[in-house]
Amino acid sequence: MRYRTLGRTQLQVSEVGIGGAQFGLTNYMGHWDADSQEAERATTATIHRALELGYNYFDTAPGYGNGRSEELVGRALKGHRDKVVIATKVSGGQWTPEAIRQSALASLRRLQVDVIDVIQFHGGWYHPQEVDVILRGGGLETMQQLKAEGLVRFIGFTAEGPSCGVEQLIATGAFDVMQVRYNLMFQHPSDFENNEGIIRQADAQGMGVVLMRTMTSGVFQRLMAHAFPQIDPLEVGRLLLNYVLSDPYIDVALTGVRDPYLVEANNALSDDVAARLDLDELHNRYVH
Repeated sequence: MRYRTLGRTQLQVSEVGIGGAQFGLTNYMGHWDADSQEAERATTATIHRALELGYNYFDTAPGYGNGRSEELVGRALKGHRDKVVIATKVSGGQWTPEAIRQSALASLRRLQVDVIDVIQFHGGWYHPQEVDVILRGGGLETMQQLKAEGLVRFIGFTAEGPSCGVEQLIATGAFDVMQVRYNLMFQHPSDFENNEGIIRQADAQGMGVVLMRTMTSGVFQRLMAHAFPQIDPLEVGRLLLNYVLSDPYIDVALTGVRDPYLVEANNALSDDVAARLDLDELHNRYVH
């Protein structure tokens, strides 16, 4: 596993991380009973194998199964706190100062930790009213207070893609981390043709950049399976992960996995630096 620096946090993080949505959400991305003993066994086995291979960034949220993902991740990481960076969120629509504080305290309990490394507003497009709640309704101030109290180390937000609201949040310079949807299908956050995008804006502010939906939530795989039935799904996954790992502005690419075998496959790709792409050249339209 290779490591990158998470923006100004200076945390050294595995360039491939583990996303917790698949652990806590029943029947998300396949048949899965999140409340079963089998789910706990599989989650623990997956996370322990990830730890053995050097993964150290684990992202979850209370919205992933009403806290179930946090519970599973917390139990699996027990005894390994000094080796990992744990990120979680505060669900959208619950951004009043009191709701943010109560959410953070509940996450601390479920994760069985004394401090959360990264806490994030769990957002999407950030319409004007949402930005107003964060910047002028006490949301950001509450996050900063939690940081001052030592309950969280760094603060951030998640975003489904570029928007005026996201640009406003970045421009404040108040956030340490942005988690954003960016992959082979959704490239606007990091635009190599125009050298633009919210990922570059965040990087310019010293923010760490974490990716969600790295593997397109299965959409690209289904497209390829429809167009090319003979194609190996693992090779499609390698292409998707390798594409984003080739982007120098990315610090962590989250992957949702429930099987140690996929943890191993993604780790092998992190180690295979020779497979990286020159994205500037890939997007070049002119013959030299």
